[in-house]
Amino acid sequence: MANQATLVIIKPDAIKRGLAGAALSYLEPLGLELIGAKAVRVSRALAEEHYMHIQEKPFFEETVAHLRGELHGVAAVLALVYFGERAIERVRQATGATNPEKAEPMTIRGALGRNLSTGLMENVIHASSDPVEAEREVRLWFKPEELLRNPYGAVSERVR
Repeated sequence: MANQATLVIIKPDAIKRGLAGAALSYLEPLGLELIGAKAVRVSRALAEEHYMHIQEKPFFEETVAHLRGELHGVAAVLALVYFGERAIERVRQATGATNPEKAEPMTIRGALGRNLSTGLMENVIHASSDPVEAEREVRLWFKPEELLRNPYGAVSERVR
């Protein structure tokens, strides 16, 4: 299978709880190449574009506020791009199910995530779901010159 790029976001709940390094330690053994990394202050426009696929859902506003750090008083997230064979699938396996209570205990979300009594799901990390979403997300969060390699071959129009 060909190499792929995938976006990973260490969310505000993980940063607030001091879990960024712990979350990343689950990804290091995968042996993927880290081709992009930065701290990002998430604008409303960026959060809305990132979550455009759930804009009609009742939890859209809370999800946008969460990614922006408004629910945890955190000013930024860590955005990373990993590259390698089956990167999307391998990172998703390490990440675990979206709901921490349903995630396998040895995954990032199973070990580090939690659901609060208020109903807020603190699932620590975002990982691209499939190749189409991965390319859209990488292009949304990173300019080509911010990546150590071009994971998409020929330069094409950026999605933004």
